Amino acid sequence: MARFSLGVMDHPHKIPTQHEWSASVAKTHLRTTLSLHETVRQEVLTRINNGAYKPGEPIPSAAMLTEEFGVSPITVKRALRDLHSAGALISVAGKGTYVKKQRRVLRELDVWMSWMDDAALRLISITREKISDSTLRGFTPPEDVMLCVRKIIFADDEPFLYDATFLSSEVDGEIIDEFGRSYVIDALNRHGIHVVNTDLIIDAAPASGKVEEIFGIPTGYPMLRRLYKIRTTDPNITIFGVVQAPFDRLSCSISLPGNSKRTIMEPQK
Repeated sequence: MARFSLGVMDHPHKIPTQHEWSASVAKTHLRTTLSLHETVRQEVLTRINNGAYKPGEPIPSAAMLTEEFGVSPITVKRALRDLHSAGALISVAGKGTYVKKQRRVLRELDVWMSWMDDAALRLISITREKISDSTLRGFTPPEDVMLCVRKIIFADDEPFLYDATFLSSEVDGEIIDEFGRSYVIDALNRHGIHVVNTDLIIDAAPASGKVEEIFGIPTGYPMLRRLYKIRTTDPNITIFGVVQAPFDRLSCSISLPGNSKRTIMEPQK
């Protein structure tokens, strides 16, 4: 029979019986400082790491794990919640809990997102509303109601980025129709409106609202965000927005030129 040693199976691909697991938990409790839910969490994580639970595939339901481990439903749910927050698991509405595919993409910090030329776009909504994000308001946007275009950007058929763009509600209707098929900047360029200057803020913020559903992540999951303000050749069109992704899916790189002149400050005597 496979036996546990401090929560790790001697035979990693064999799932133990309830009796074996409960006996192991009792031993582990006596020899470690882990609480019961931490021991359950560690065992599920071990199964993920050794391939017993494979990326992209569902794990047993909370009820099944409760029966198998011989613990309370609250203990199992707490352990799974921790693994959700750690980015090891993901919930799919109506289907269950899956092992999260660990995929992080390194991209250049490109204002125009030119590296996304082959990505698929899906328009979520076009609404009229005020900018309420406190960080985005650091760009001093207008207090008036603005046009808000929300999109999901997909890579390999999975949601990769969530983009919310705000611009003047006076933008021509013909341009607005193109927002559902292309990036806002591309749509403006086709109508002779070009970028003059761009300001960026990079920050991290907890997930909330729509992004939780889109990415299948828990409330408060850390998001990597790029907030922008774009001035255009049309004085009536200044664009504000935020594009974001879960912190473990996207990394950004940037190349900065060296100073053409270096000034050496001599200490005063």
